[in-house]
Amino acid sequence: MSVLTQLATVSVNCADPVALAAFYQKATGWQLADSGEDFAALSAGPAGPGLAFVRVPADRTPNWPEDAPSLHLDFTVADLPQAVAALLALGAGRPDFQPGGDGWTVLTDPEGHPFCLVPASV
Repeated sequence: MSVLTQLATVSVNCADPVALAAFYQKATGWQLADSGEDFAALSAGPAGPGLAFVRVPADRTPNWPEDAPSLHLDFTVADLPQAVAALLALGAGRPDFQPGGDGWTVLTDPEGHPFCLVPASV
């Protein structure tokens, strides 16, 4: 018996939900579905689960890779070098530690949460 049928949203704890949602909205093109002082959410539409950002007052910026997160986001991209350049221009960071070699690239969002870019299969 399946009780959970579809993942609806992935929530990210952060210091500034509105600013972080704006970064991911520019990066993904997803629609802003909800926003307030302590919460912001993006909708991917029928493409998949959305992203929510929740203010956590004691949240601290992770230090990748020493503070390995218990969860991170992976995004598929058509052109890895182009996607890396575009995201860096939006305010992402590129840590020195890159465990994926040519298989994927780790970036960090403006609050320091790591996320990976994975080339789309050809």
